[in-house]
Amino acid sequence: MRLWSIHPKYLDASGLVALWREALLAQKVLKGKAKGYKNHPQLIRFQEHCNQLNAINYYLNEVLKEAKRRGYNFDRKKIGQIKRIPKISITKAQLNYEFKWVCKKIKNRCPKILAGLSPVKKVEPHPLFKIVKGDIADWEHVKKC
Repeated sequence: MRLWSIHPKYLDASGLVALWREALLAQKVLKGKAKGYKNHPQLIRFQEHCNQLNAINYYLNEVLKEAKRRGYNFDRKKIGQIKRIPKISITKAQLNYEFKWVCKKIKNRCPKILAGLSPVKKVEPHPLFKIVKGDIADWEHVKKC
């Protein structure tokens, strides 16, 4: 399961579709409708949020917005209610690590897109996340609202 902390605009078509599917799977896990992945590190961020379902719905909605911007037809009905919620903290180091990881994947799938990512100096997070100081391993989860 890969629930990227980077903004979905950085993903290629395959990455965006995969993110949509992974986030929908995460939504099922959080609803108790899927058994696997319960202890996945990227899912734990959502599990520790005071409003798990609103957090994953907000996450999915931002992926949907990017898909619509590109002219893709993702199903809005798969997302539940969307409310403003406290953001989840992510370190700048983690964000940059994920961006480099995505660039490696894109290099193999679609080198032309990688050229467009090369000038990126400041990586933007998915709107659900806020950047905090720390190392890659420093996860500050939102535990209370």
